[in-house]
Amino acid sequence: MTAKTRSHWKEYGTAFCATLITATAGTCYGWPSPTLPYLQSEKSDIKTSSDEASWIVSIMILCSALTPIPSAYFADRFGRKTALLLGAIPFIIGWVLVIVASSVPVLYVARMFSGLGYGIVYTVAPMYTGEIATNEVRGALSTLITLMNKVGILAQYCIGPFVSMRVLAAINLILPISFVITFIFVPESPYYYLKFERSERAERSLRHLRTGDIRLELKNIEVSVQEDMKNKGTWCDLIFEATNRKALWISLGVFTVQQLCGSAAVVAYAQDIFSVTGSKIEHYLESIILGCVQVATCCLSVVLVDRVGRKPLLLLSALGVGLMNGTIGTYFYFYAQNKDNVAHLHWLPITAILIYIVCYAIGLSTVPYVIIGELFPTNVKLYASCVAHIYTGISMFTVQKLFQVVKDTWGIYTVFWGFSIFSLLGLLFMLAILPETKGKSFSCIQAQLRRDVARDNASKLMTVEY
Repeated sequence: MTAKTRSHWKEYGTAFCATLITATAGTCYGWPSPTLPYLQSEKSDIKTSSDEASWIVSIMILCSALTPIPSAYFADRFGRKTALLLGAIPFIIGWVLVIVASSVPVLYVARMFSGLGYGIVYTVAPMYTGEIATNEVRGALSTLITLMNKVGILAQYCIGPFVSMRVLAAINLILPISFVITFIFVPESPYYYLKFERSERAERSLRHLRTGDIRLELKNIEVSVQEDMKNKGTWCDLIFEATNRKALWISLGVFTVQQLCGSAAVVAYAQDIFSVTGSKIEHYLESIILGCVQVATCCLSVVLVDRVGRKPLLLLSALGVGLMNGTIGTYFYFYAQNKDNVAHLHWLPITAILIYIVCYAIGLSTVPYVIIGELFPTNVKLYASCVAHIYTGISMFTVQKLFQVVKDTWGIYTVFWGFSIFSLLGLLFMLAILPETKGKSFSCIQAQLRRDVARDNASKLMTVEY
């Protein structure tokens, strides 16, 4: 095994410890799928209406939009590692509250705490994994964030149908505690140390992450940080600096496609969706199959993202989810008109949903978090991450909350047709705007954005003169 390969394995090991907390976030995200059918059943000791169920699903994501700004400040002031450790506390409180819950309001509060943790994790984790990785594996390590999230979701699908709500919460409580115990021993980001001119600590951190001579890499990181910190970044720089503004426009566009393709609703309401497909397979088994496909495809994405590139995966993903959403919506339309006419197609919705999950997981599920970690310089990366995750939280909440409302009012087929339209519009957006960042250093990416901005300005000037 070469020194380079050993270094990559060290990076993967550190990233795995860091992303245990995103597996915890995944348990919170997938928990409603097996739990809501119980809460709305006659056997439930906490009677829950359809509207209350939609709030149980969506309130977590709404609250996740509250923590990016304070967690960004905390990560910038006290370190990425400390901020991620802090993020475990709300998850622990949330699962404890589920264990002792005796009413719907207590479940609301539990989900609110989980949302606070969710916001911290998805603000800081992409930054940490992006900063500890070399260029060759940075994309793969960043996609680990989503892979571990999907593992947490799969755990809910596999365990939830066979245990009580409280036992499931107790099992989920193990993950954030395990994260705290293991993550204490991993190094802080060398970028963070060099930002505060702590060269010796940065060197120790990098030696923990690499095998062999680190002097050249340490010097390159130091130069990169010094260049980024010559002008202290501010929130206003995201808007008034042309390259940052373009990067923010691209990032928010990609996250819009990610959310409006309907992924948040499909994952959270998986068993409810399968219950109206007419399939002859047990609904919880369909959810388990869905979760397994998600994890397997995310593993494939980890391999492909640094080989195929970011843009091709996103384009393929958007095309696939757009077509599958249209297929699912059309099936549900004819099923609502006369289900006997499509009885022989009972296999179609589960097949289309699984293809949807494959297409989503290979690109839209993972690559946006790589993009947000790559497009911005160090001095504004935290601010950009905050804006993106506040925006994503609000978008995800809207999708999860309105899914039930639109489904009850205009039919489930209307929901999926809407998801299809947004997916295909997103495909056109990314085809026209998104740059490729595979294998490029942060400085090369910034240079590419500056060239793009200059070209856009020249084009506008020519248009005005004409």
